[in-house]
Formats: sequence, C-alpha cells, structure tokens
Amino acid sequence: MNEPLAERLRPKKLSDYLSQQHLIGKNGALTQQLKQGMIPSLILWGPPGVGKTTLANIIATESNRPFYTLSAINSGVKDIRDVIDRAKKGEGLFTTKNPILFIDEIHRFSKSQQDSLLGAVEKGWVTLIGATTENPSFEVISALLSRCQVYVLKAFEKDDLIALLHRAIKEDSEIKKKNITLTETEALLRLSGGDARKLLNIFELLVNSVEESIEITNELVLEKVQQNTVLYDKTGEQHYDIVSAFIKSIRGSDPNGAVYWLARMIEGGEDVKFIARRLLIAASEDIGNANPTALIMANNTFQAVTTIGFPESRIILSQCAIYLATSPKSNASYAAINAAQGIVKETGNLSVPLPIRNAPTKLMKDLGYGDNYKYAHNYENNFAEEEFLPEEIKNTMFYKPGKNQREDAQREFLKKRWKNKYDY
Repeated sequence: MNEPLAERLRPKKLSDYLSQQHLIGKNGALTQQLKQGMIPSLILWGPPGVGKTTLANIIATESNRPFYTLSAINSGVKDIRDVIDRAKKGEGLFTTKNPILFIDEIHRFSKSQQDSLLGAVEKGWVTLIGATTENPSFEVISALLSRCQVYVLKAFEKDDLIALLHRAIKEDSEIKKKNITLTETEALLRLSGGDARKLLNIFELLVNSVEESIEITNELVLEKVQQNTVLYDKTGEQHYDIVSAFIKSIRGSDPNGAVYWLARMIEGGEDVKFIARRLLIAASEDIGNANPTALIMANNTFQAVTTIGFPESRIILSQCAIYLATSPKSNASYAAINAAQGIVKETGNLSVPLPIRNAPTKLMKDLGYGDNYKYAHNYENNFAEEEFLPEEIKNTMFYKPGKNQREDAQREFLKKRWKNKYDY
C-alpha cells in the first residue's frame, strides 16, 4: 500500500481525534460551534503534525459542507478567485452555500493573495480555515485576521502519542499483518518532537524493515533512524532544536555558536523572516534595557532582510547575531511582565485608583475621578510620589533592574525617586 500510515490513520470524525480537548472536548470552543452549525472563518495555529489539516477536514464533514483545499506553496490569486467564483455560483463541488476553503500554510501567502480573500470571507461566500505554524499576528494581514477566529493547537502530550502508536498496531490493516512488540517508546517520542505525522513515519519505517515480527526498543529506533536522515526536515524537531541552540548561544554571549547555528539555518533553507523574528525577541527578552539599542538593531535587521532576502541577508543576520551575542544581558523586562501577568491572573480586574482615572465628563468628575491627581510636571524634578497600583497590590515591585551599567543607572534613579516606597 502506497498510502502512508499517517494518512491511513487520519481521524474521520471528532470522536477519533486525539488531544486538543480545549477545542474539541465536551466544553471546547469548536465543539459548541459544530453543534450549532455556526462555523466562523478561523486560523488554526500550531506546530507541525498536531492535526490542523485533519481538524479542518472533520469540521467540513461534521458540518456537512463542501470542502476545498489550496496550498499556499503552489496556489496564486487566480486559483483563489476561481474557487470564490465557483462558490458564489454553486458550481461543481460547491453545490450548497458557504463551502469551507482550507488553505494550508497560509503564512506563505503574500499580502495580495491574502487581500483577495477578504471580500469572500466578509460576505460569507466561503468559510476560510487557514493553517499555520507561524504566529498569525506576524504572517496574516490585520484585515483578514480581524475577520477570523484564531485557535491555538498544542503539541501532543506523551500519552496521546503512545495511544496513537497503539491505535496503529491495533487498527491499521497493514501493521496488523506483523507481530509488533512495543517495548520502549522514549526514542520514538524524542525523535518525533511531538509531531504525530513524524512519529508515524518513523514507526512505519521500523515496521517495514522486517518481514514478520519486530520488538521496538530505543536502541533499534536510533539505529534505524540514523540510517534515514530524510526523516529530518526544517519543519520538524531539528527546526526547533537549532533555533533553540541559536538563541541560547546569543543569550550565553557566544558569537561563534550564534554564527554557526545561524549558518545551519541558512543552509537548511530556513525562512529569513523566521530567523529575524527570533533576533527581535532575543533583543528584548535577553538584553532589554541593558542595551536598548539591541532592539533597534534587531528591528532594522528585520526590515532589511525582509526587503533584501537571501543570499545577501545572511550578512545582515550575522552582524545582528554577533551584536546581540556581545551585548550585556538582562531579562528584567521579561521577568517584570511575567510577574505582572501572574498577579493579574491571580487577582482579576482590580479597580483603578480614583486619582489616576480619566474624567472626561462632569459626572465622572463629580464621582471623584481624577481627584487629587498629582501632575508630575508641576513638581520638582518632574516627580511626585503617587499610588499607581490598585489598593490590594500596592507597593508590589515587578521590575527589578539587572546588574549592568545601564540598569545600575536606572536603579539609582528609581532609588532616589521611590526611596519611601520600593526597595530598589
């Protein structure tokens, strides 16, 4: 049988779909919408092999709608318009209203291609389902994003992946022909990196390597897979491992490691914008106010490589990676927002103190909005001690400057200002 195992095991109905209970569980967002038959246009965002395409197919089946798919890799504006025209006329596949148009890797569509979808989505000629491994905030135009719900699909849990292997052994007609003993799974899980498709590809490779029976152990998996490097690709585990090594090299102030892993990504055909975005994140998360120019440098790099593209972009990326690696480091801003969000989740919607509320109307002024607010510029050194946090969490210190030249100066500034309030 030429059809891959991952395709043979693809779930056909929601009850067979593993994981993503936050979406398709009893109280999942999509479960309720499917029951009501009200499916909005949506973007499915998640890592490779978590079931984005499968979920789109199931949605179409369970809502009894026509289903058409385009790949952003080989489809253009003409293909999109052809689908939309047929949807409007109810021709061929589109014999009922509001078919589902599934676009795989929608992040690869250009702005003009995405623009061509707007009218059809807004008027309801099609229900768009886009799948992407990249953050839609960066890769989907705002006009289209505002017309879609974004649902995040999570990587499979260990138990889900093991259950998938047992399902293959028990249910697949080809696998059942052989005597399979699943003794160890650690190597299979590690090499799959949470990608169900990759897991089943490796599993099928192992099963097909024998005539009748096989005992699957960690040692056997590593031995067989090392002989088949084709299983690795830039969208799988290695993609995430290498970018992780790249960022950790920058964080660890090693420009040599940073440039090496950058070269690995470039030679592997990685998307230039993917690399540049990671530099932007590192500039703020790992350097922050220790060297604020790092964020400017990373942003300029992103703009430059987006305009220029490969091969010349490699030089700009190298310059930026080396600059970030050799910059002083601080994660104080990153830690501060994490701490603040933690308090928000714990305490909920606390009231804004009256003195710092906006008072655009007479009623609000009568209610005390803005009373006793101290306008900083009316005081010496443009500073007046004021309470800016809700009463329940007053004096909570989220930002703790790092130990570097720039943030040392910030610490001294804050000490002078807030000597009676915060312990800087």
